[in-house]
Amino acid sequence: MLLGILSDSHGRADTTRLAVKSLTERGAESLIHLGDVGSEAVLEELVGYPARIVFGNCDWNDRELGRYAEILGFTVDHPRGTMEIGGKRIAFTHGHLPDLMQRALDDDVDYLLHGHTHEWRDEMVGATRVINPGALFRAARYTAALLDPIRDRLDMVIVPQR
Repeated sequence: MLLGILSDSHGRADTTRLAVKSLTERGAESLIHLGDVGSEAVLEELVGYPARIVFGNCDWNDRELGRYAEILGFTVDHPRGTMEIGGKRIAFTHGHLPDLMQRALDDDVDYLLHGHTHEWRDEMVGATRVINPGALFRAARYTAALLDPIRDRLDMVIVPQR
């Protein structure tokens, strides 16, 4: 299963739309938004695809956004989620709470996905591959990520800016 990963939309539905289009055109079958969603309009751009959501430090209305995400049929894993694909354990959180990041590393998950920094990241920390897809706002270039955990393949997806 190809997993489309996006983060830090900060309410920019138009940019999120372009990111979702870019990810799904490349084969993403499921989406994870890693927080700083910022608006219901951003969540609406994920409709039509299985999606999981965590919220970030800028999602001051996370309860309302969470309820709306559930109405849209998404899984809300806030503040930290876990899933398994092809025997690979994946943890995900926004990244602004260091204890949640550390807990995932302590659990020796295969992948830890996070946002928050607005910077692309792909590095090994112990036995865990830590991935940040970058950001869809306040970044030199807007990026998302496409992860194939079964093949351990990660592709950066550059999202066009309008």
